[in-house]
Amino acid sequence: MTHDHHHNQEGNIKIAFFLNIGFTVLEFFGGLYVNSVAIISDALHDLGDSISLGLSWYLDHKSKQGANRSFTFGYTRFSLLGALINSLVLIAGSIFVINEAVARIITPEHTDAQGMLIFAIIGVSVNGYAAWKVSDGKTLNEKVISWHLLEDVLGWAAVLIVSIVLLFKDIHYLDPALSILITAYVLWNVIKRLKETLYVFLQGSPDDVSIEELESKFLEKDFVDETKHLHLWSLDGERHVFTAHLILQGVSDYSEIIEAKKEIRKILKPYNFSHSTIEVELDSETSSLIEDNHTT
Repeated sequence: MTHDHHHNQEGNIKIAFFLNIGFTVLEFFGGLYVNSVAIISDALHDLGDSISLGLSWYLDHKSKQGANRSFTFGYTRFSLLGALINSLVLIAGSIFVINEAVARIITPEHTDAQGMLIFAIIGVSVNGYAAWKVSDGKTLNEKVISWHLLEDVLGWAAVLIVSIVLLFKDIHYLDPALSILITAYVLWNVIKRLKETLYVFLQGSPDDVSIEELESKFLEKDFVDETKHLHLWSLDGERHVFTAHLILQGVSDYSEIIEAKKEIRKILKPYNFSHSTIEVELDSETSSLIEDNHTT
């Protein structure tokens, strides 16, 4: 099931990339044909989106590679790198769009309403389909790409509304005003995704697992005297890693240690950690170490 999900995820990003790059080419030549600087500018913006999507596709594919001596946890975090780059590109693009929109409010320009209408219909259709393909993504990379494409969908939806209005009434500030509102909304959400991505990058504890709850469950066991060095972090926001150092009490032989470890594994099983490492230490070992230190 997991393999199928990641295969579909990569396929969806691939579809979004080719749709975006194809529409970018259409926009560029269409902008030249209708003599629209606005459409050509948007084509350049979409070219940046396409490069970003292509990079995300490559990094997502790279993340499927298994572990080796250089990357002992595998390449999973390459997908996270794609989410980070995509977020930064989208933030930069959003600032560019807002800047251009403000300039157009200050200095209104004449627009070709009919040409805008045609491209708006195509833009909403193409970007809408691409956004739908990645809308149910679970990884941070997919979520950021989804916002990337949603920005384009909302942007073209605004162009569609404006072009229809312009066919009947000349209100040139409507286009940039809507662009600012939509871009600001997308920018706010992307910044939240960026904070989430950086949190995972900096190995913050996942929100869906409580380390206090785990510690409490360990200490409920009679054979656990103390917990030390509990570490919990995430590879990519989905797959988590857990390590712990436990001091055992009332355990004297090897078979009892094995049974204690089995009980600990039962506690960890519902969490479906991708990697978990448990180090156990007998309380007698700790006592002997303290005695040795006092002797010396």
